[in-house]
Amino acid sequence: MSDYDRIAEAISFISSRLSSQPTLDEMAAHLHLSPFHFQRLFCRWAGVTPKRFLQVLTLERAKQLLSEAKPLLEVSDTLGLSSGSRLYDHFIHLEAVTPGEYKKGGANVTIEYAVHDTPFGKAFIAITPRGISNFSFLEHAEIDGHLTDLNNKWPHATVRENRPRTLAVVNAMFGGGKKPDRPLSLYVSGTNFQISVWKALLQIPPATVTSYSQIATAIGHSNSARAVGLAVGANPVAFLIPCHRVIQQSGRLGGYHWGETRKHAIHAWEAARYEQVEP
Repeated sequence: MSDYDRIAEAISFISSRLSSQPTLDEMAAHLHLSPFHFQRLFCRWAGVTPKRFLQVLTLERAKQLLSEAKPLLEVSDTLGLSSGSRLYDHFIHLEAVTPGEYKKGGANVTIEYAVHDTPFGKAFIAITPRGISNFSFLEHAEIDGHLTDLNNKWPHATVRENRPRTLAVVNAMFGGGKKPDRPLSLYVSGTNFQISVWKALLQIPPATVTSYSQIATAIGHSNSARAVGLAVGANPVAFLIPCHRVIQQSGRLGGYHWGETRKHAIHAWEAARYEQVEP
């Protein structure tokens, strides 16, 4: 069992018992570990103690983050800048597939893919010379469905496995290895509305959240929160297009295409790295 699998089990246990505020001993017992070993494992993975993680999950914290959220357009000018405030680890350039390119079905394009371990379990990644086209967390080891979708979307492309090249991209995504000296690029296909939503998501700083209605307002469609939700759910690149930072107006986490437990995990992971808090 991987560290993420153990932590995911702990997260499920903690999130189902927020009202009772489980103790360290109770969390450790659920995983059949000693409190010492559980705390050490949790801190190594998340960078914070289980107690701090419990605070991250609370509804009141989410409501506070929402109330403090700046309009997305106010932060667009700072997108991609690393600073002393630890606002961004990396910056991302998104390029949309043109109608003509989509019509060609990937002719003369080489797409390289692989499955890699990440802090949040195994993930499938596919990259083109112009950027990442797909990134999905896997619940199981099988990638057949992802390859089928890739071939259906790009029927004329050359699709091949390339673990060394894709591993370098995954390391850049999660802060492993050498820090990239240029933006991570995305090359995605979607409707104009979807692209506008995904670009808005890229403007949400790490360890902060926004709501579907705030996204709708930011892109000039204030009455389209439901449509925004559908576009968020259609996001083809997990983590980098940070749909995990969108929550319900009530402060509740809401759904997540790659699982609510993983959404909890990403929130805690980001909080440990970007918030100025004591562990």
